[in-house]
Amino acid sequence: MANAKPLASISLDTDNLWSYMKTHGEPGWESRPSYLDTLIPLALDVLDELELKITFFLVGVDAERAENGPALRALVERGHEVGNHSFEHEPWLHLYTREQLEAEIGRAEQAIHAATGQRPRGFRGPGFSWSPVLFEVLRDHGYLYDASTLPTFLGPLARLYYFRTARLSPEERAERKALFGTFRDGLRPIRPYRWRLDSGRALLEIPVTTFPILRVPIHLSYLLYLSRFSERLMFAYLGAALAACRLTRTEPSFLLHPLDLLSGERVPQLRFFPGMDVPESRKLDLFRRVLRKLGARFELVPMSVHARALLGENGVEARRSVVPAVPAGTRAGR
Repeated sequence: MANAKPLASISLDTDNLWSYMKTHGEPGWESRPSYLDTLIPLALDVLDELELKITFFLVGVDAERAENGPALRALVERGHEVGNHSFEHEPWLHLYTREQLEAEIGRAEQAIHAATGQRPRGFRGPGFSWSPVLFEVLRDHGYLYDASTLPTFLGPLARLYYFRTARLSPEERAERKALFGTFRDGLRPIRPYRWRLDSGRALLEIPVTTFPILRVPIHLSYLLYLSRFSERLMFAYLGAALAACRLTRTEPSFLLHPLDLLSGERVPQLRFFPGMDVPESRKLDLFRRVLRKLGARFELVPMSVHARALLGENGVEARRSVVPAVPAGTRAGR
């Protein structure tokens, strides 16, 4: 066991076509256009090829729709884990009241369980949105971990780009003013830790890992954007980030999105998104190569496996750092 590789968890947020359109202010999202029947078989086949089991964070409204049932059941039938990604996928959960959060979490949980037969044990907020009240609700529902934070300083820049290309009313812009986080989020821990809640309880947080010290993103969407300029640069950047993770004893949580697999040709409504000009065949090739590079340095596991190890349930020492859930200037539920 002395030579065992450290763990890294892999997750894919199944943000659907309609959710991107809704957040971006595109007309027609209300009819819930979907690409799940294309995305999920494609993702499952590539993951089978790589012999990987990961966590898929599902949106409740998609789980409720009967036409998505076969694809979502296939996730569990082929050995993957499902997590809760909210019911309506609104990246302003930090504005929700406790009652709204109870309904959002509970309804999504029930829909996901009914569609897949598996009850989610983890949660990720859409657009990395969260609040201390949300964490209390997750504890009430028995969740093992939260995975909603992205410790980077670049969130406001991503939001500026999004607003520049979006068609939003002043009210919609106000709703989305914390989309992708604030500059202060770059000061949050990169390694997993426990939130200390007002109720006296604690909740494990597994942040989406960013480059240690530099705190710039390393998730696949960002890497694909770099690959447009140079694949050699992209892999050098990833290699340096993984070496920094090993040096700082950071066990990564590596994030995937649907648009890491799908191209603008497949989903023309989302051509505005960065990296959608990369051909699908090239995306799939880079997807495989990046995950193999991760697997060479870390043991790749679903998020609940990572969470249990961090909490000491498999003989791994529990993290002892505890962070208040309401540090100065943080997001808070109203």
